[in-house]
Amino acid sequence: MLDFFAIFSKGGLVLWYFQGTSQLFTPSINSLIKTVLLQERSGNNSFTHDALTLKYKLDNEFEMVFVVGYQKILQLSYIDKFLSDIQLEFRNKYKDDIQNGKMSRNLDFSADFHRMLKQSEEESRVEKVGRPMRRFEDSKKSQKTISSMVEKKNEEKKSSKAKGKENQPVKTVTIKEPEIAQETAPVTNGTLDEETLRKNREKFFEKMQGGKKPKTSPKTNTPEGKKKGKVGRVWEGAGTNKDMKNLDFSNANGDSSKIPDEEVVPTMAERSLVGSMKGSIKDIEEDEVEEEINYEEELNQTSSKVNSKGSTKSGGSGMFSMFKNLIGSKTLTKEDLDTALDKMREHLVAKNVASDIAAKLCDSVAAKLEGRVLGTFNTIAHTVKTALNESCVQILLPKRRIDILRDAMEAKQQKRPYTITFCGVNGVGKSTNLAKICFWLVENGFRVLIAACDTFRAGAVEQLRTHTRKLNALHPNVHSDGQHMVKLYEKGYGKDAAGIAMEAINYARDYHIDIVLIDTAGRMQDNEPLMRALSKLIRVNQPDLVLFVGEALVGNEAVDQLTKFNKALIDHSSSDIPRVIDGIILTKFDTIDDKVGAAISMTYTTGQPIVFVGTGQTYTDLRNLNAKAVVSSLLK
Repeated sequence: MLDFFAIFSKGGLVLWYFQGTSQLFTPSINSLIKTVLLQERSGNNSFTHDALTLKYKLDNEFEMVFVVGYQKILQLSYIDKFLSDIQLEFRNKYKDDIQNGKMSRNLDFSADFHRMLKQSEEESRVEKVGRPMRRFEDSKKSQKTISSMVEKKNEEKKSSKAKGKENQPVKTVTIKEPEIAQETAPVTNGTLDEETLRKNREKFFEKMQGGKKPKTSPKTNTPEGKKKGKVGRVWEGAGTNKDMKNLDFSNANGDSSKIPDEEVVPTMAERSLVGSMKGSIKDIEEDEVEEEINYEEELNQTSSKVNSKGSTKSGGSGMFSMFKNLIGSKTLTKEDLDTALDKMREHLVAKNVASDIAAKLCDSVAAKLEGRVLGTFNTIAHTVKTALNESCVQILLPKRRIDILRDAMEAKQQKRPYTITFCGVNGVGKSTNLAKICFWLVENGFRVLIAACDTFRAGAVEQLRTHTRKLNALHPNVHSDGQHMVKLYEKGYGKDAAGIAMEAINYARDYHIDIVLIDTAGRMQDNEPLMRALSKLIRVNQPDLVLFVGEALVGNEAVDQLTKFNKALIDHSSSDIPRVIDGIILTKFDTIDDKVGAAISMTYTTGQPIVFVGTGQTYTDLRNLNAKAVVSSLLK
């Protein structure tokens, strides 16, 4: 029933393996190592690849990995226990060889493996069978005769009818007394005044006609008749539908060069930015790292605080201060790590890491540390912190390098425009960061076409036009064909965004423009029509890069946004290999101080890198993500 079982070291040496089928299992093992082990996602011991389910167990003391694979349609309940048994058996049999480094590739472990596999399968079969099924002769139903069952059935029907009658609610009939019209009008000489008599007469006619008012009801000039409904407030200077043509400054033919440009005069501070972003973008500046712990001094301090019972009292405060009491050679167990992991989870959530991501990260660290032996002068605080640091850095490191300058130059040699699509929720700063990237590209000599595909938000086209004029004012040198370095392609509002993007790409190809930056409308992840429109834009135009713009201020919301954006792109794609988000731009990074958890949440959710980080309002406030700097802030 098992397709394969492999035991290999973390260094890549295969110690022993079993293969039950002729299917090659090397791709599945490589995918497990690349996707789970190297990406610090080992909290869950299950992994699916193609039609196989892989269960794995880490032996951190001897640096080994035990992996078993079987068809995912099978439900094998004994696998977890079987993995643990194999691990213990293999450790006990080759413990001395592993410690002395005399392990060979041809190990005689097949007999033990098949014996334990047969034993586990038999135990699982017995558990499934359980106690024998009860025979019909042993049941009370076998003792009944047909006549007794029929009679009982008729009795049940009668009793049910009787019960039904008994349980029926009693209908209560209420006799309404005729209403007597009484008014608070003054009575004179035992008679009512004329107005009260007229109202009583109207009520009588309504009752006679089934609640309908008489057709000829005289109108009165009472204050109730003069009462009007709410009147809408008219704001001064507010536009109407008639003013839309006068307020729409967008050009219908997509050539914004014919619109008279307003003179834009950059300030001296803005002019000083020119020439400062040539080449690659700088990384985030790393804060000063806290001094390393002096383990010998810590050992002396903790040993001097030993109380009469032999336990140590940990001094100090902070995330890891409670674990300084564990010093010396000791094998870490799950019980030793539980308190540390709970404290770690609270710390990560406080730093804006999504709660489920924090839990998965802690599970991964636990799987990485369980069974490891502490050194003589190592504390559990230092061990846990080091493991968490390594895990977070590994998560933030990109799986693949995104080099926009190199890719744009390659596309230019192929005589086609390099296209980037910006998407995200409302108000995160898509247009602003698009302008920053445009400034950086112009600094490196590329001609840029901005496609205004946000045809929904009022003022979106005007915002991009303002950025275009300012960028051209900062770089007044025109191209050899007499055109500016930055152009805006727009078709106004209420148009199809996918069609505008396609026309912009064709325009850039015809006029030899190097890069097309596509700005899309902000949309919430739950808005299906807008998500469908975004998927259509990406499916039709196939941009080279799809960047998701997200805020560094969000925590759990970041995971929901990214998950639903990716899901919408996959669901509405007609291709076998749908396009998803290729990278992330994290904005407002300068407003969060050390609460940098959103970076971990976004990268862990999609596995895609954070390409840029927005750190301010000017065109040069754009940085590359420094994984070590982010993790240093996260663990403060």
